[in-house]
Amino acid sequence: MTAGKLGRAFVVLLLVLFFTGCNDTSKGESVEPALKSGGKERRVEGLDNLARSVERLESLRAVKDLQRHYAQYEQYSLWGDMAALFAKDARVEWGDEKIDGRDAISDWLNEGGDLAPGALNTEFIDEPLVNLSVDGDSAKGRWMSLAFKGDGQGRAWFEGGLYENDYVREDGVWKIAVMRYYPQYEGDYAEGWKNVGGEDIPIIPYHFTIDETGVPIPEPEGDAPESDASLDSLEQRIAAMNDEDDVRNLQNAYGYYVDRKMWDDVVDLFAEDSAVEIAGAGVFKGPEGVREAMELMGPAGLGHGELNEHPLFDTLVRVVPDGNEAETRGIELAMLGDADEDAASWKISVYRNRFVKEGGIWKFKEMRLYPMMKADYDEGWGSGEGVEHRFPAFLSPNPGTGSPVDVADFMVVAKDDLTGTVDQSDSGEETAQAPEDRLVDLRRRLKRSEAYDAVVNVSAAYGYYLDDFQWTKLSSIFAEDGNKQSPFAGFYLGQDRIMGAANAMWGPPREMRPAVSFHWRTQPVIHVSHDGRSANLRTRLFQPRTSKDPDAPSRFYMGGLHGGMYPNDQLVLENGVWRFWSLTIDEHYFAMPNWEDGWSGAEEPEAEAEPYRSPLLDKYPPDILLTELGERQEGFRGGTGETVDWPGILPMWFHYRNPVSGRTPEHYWPDCVPCEKLSEARLTEHGYEMPPTGPEIDGVELR
Repeated sequence: MTAGKLGRAFVVLLLVLFFTGCNDTSKGESVEPALKSGGKERRVEGLDNLARSVERLESLRAVKDLQRHYAQYEQYSLWGDMAALFAKDARVEWGDEKIDGRDAISDWLNEGGDLAPGALNTEFIDEPLVNLSVDGDSAKGRWMSLAFKGDGQGRAWFEGGLYENDYVREDGVWKIAVMRYYPQYEGDYAEGWKNVGGEDIPIIPYHFTIDETGVPIPEPEGDAPESDASLDSLEQRIAAMNDEDDVRNLQNAYGYYVDRKMWDDVVDLFAEDSAVEIAGAGVFKGPEGVREAMELMGPAGLGHGELNEHPLFDTLVRVVPDGNEAETRGIELAMLGDADEDAASWKISVYRNRFVKEGGIWKFKEMRLYPMMKADYDEGWGSGEGVEHRFPAFLSPNPGTGSPVDVADFMVVAKDDLTGTVDQSDSGEETAQAPEDRLVDLRRRLKRSEAYDAVVNVSAAYGYYLDDFQWTKLSSIFAEDGNKQSPFAGFYLGQDRIMGAANAMWGPPREMRPAVSFHWRTQPVIHVSHDGRSANLRTRLFQPRTSKDPDAPSRFYMGGLHGGMYPNDQLVLENGVWRFWSLTIDEHYFAMPNWEDGWSGAEEPEAEAEPYRSPLLDKYPPDILLTELGERQEGFRGGTGETVDWPGILPMWFHYRNPVSGRTPEHYWPDCVPCEKLSEARLTEHGYEMPPTGPEIDGVELR
């Protein structure tokens, strides 16, 4: 027996043992079998409730994908297809402007005109916090936005803001009912951005309560309607959502490896029969080809002053029905350069990737990158010289119409596969289960995907509350025994201490803010436990900052970008609500001292300069100091050893081993950061399972 088959057999054995004694049922449901009716297949009680739950999670994801389609169509000024995503009686509230009805919205969108040669129209819309209504026929969502714009004739500019949108199911199809955009910052490329109108920024009302952040899908009312679904069909639909989570994790994990030029780990993510296509560079096949393609970015590892950030946005995932194949399509922003050489550049690309499941593990089969814009930081993209309108095929028809997207005069690429067909026979091991046991198993599997979306919501809520200094709300999305790191100081234990530290450091909330440091938490890698009650989370800190006076003496809020990482977050299901168990921030991996020079303008701190000391150390001392955490905090401000500031290269920590090969990263920390110092901080000490931290099938780690 091969190692892969042995691993799968071991997992199956674990699952069989687990479910032999499993008797979990959902509230108010019975899993007693119904009587046979003639020659028909016996129907299991509780199936209608399961079918309703599956449909509700599919709806939540359809809403998110609707907004992602909007962003992907906008990149090519496909105004007609964008208008089709709106309900008939939809409304757009764009700042002070209001547009009513889909026809009027279509006219308003078309005022943008065709995408001119050399023009750029990329809007990153991410950090979703989406809540389904009780009846399941409407939803609300909050999103962050940052648009890179250019007319191809010399002008380039930014627009940044926030969406609070309503969605509705119209004739069985999800549509945008109300799109509310709140402009917050903008500016021409040469000067950088600042607050819109040079005014203070208000707090945008939230569509969600504190608890609703951790309950994206509320309990439905009444009995579930009778469903035509079978156990087989529900199993396929749940498996597709589980697979979507795994593929999204793999796509996002790849991005983090690229940031650090971890080429061994990147190669490990690919199947043997694989290919990488980079437009303008060629097609590279097999493992050695993958490595060759990656090394176009340079040899493995980052040198002093080197930046290779590749954050991913607006990723759509399509899992091929009944198969072992999937695809992703999204937008990549690259911030590149070498501070030691005073070099910096931008790149925006569209990726369209293909995946294969082998032995129960998802792998890359094809990666296709199509640069849309390349620009030197000093020059920007206004001239249009580095802009190319490559058009990778969309993954699916327009979700608003069900019809193919009108691609206008664009030449569509990536329509045909680079590698062979996928073997659909490798569907993994199967075990015979009684219908009642099978229903219980499907509930658990669904719970794992519900957890994925809940973690995304709570993660986003942290960013939104932090942006707005909402300390009571922020501390309330932590578990009762949760812990949180305050930057450059240490960890605080429990909700009261978390709130106290925030108030001591930053003071009370303000209705109007002269400056804001935004905390986009994007590109999540989420590992959910087998029982669906706990999760490990890694997410990026993408941090635009803005001010109404960027030239003020204190340049903390100077309009620009900074980058960090939340590599060791944990969340748990506590009293029916998902909450943070632990949160850690590692920062800054890069920073912009000013807009003119960008990230390459950073200089090494003076040798005799005093390291930064957080005011909290005196005003509100942490329960666990960063200096007590040894190697894990080495190099970080307030931590151990010599402080490393950009353009120095901080260590990058991971909570997981390579999701395909199991390769252990140089800096590996699988549990919460304070757990080694304080063992009772481990979630396993409180009745929760430790989520998998390496290759896994259905939440069970392969060793």
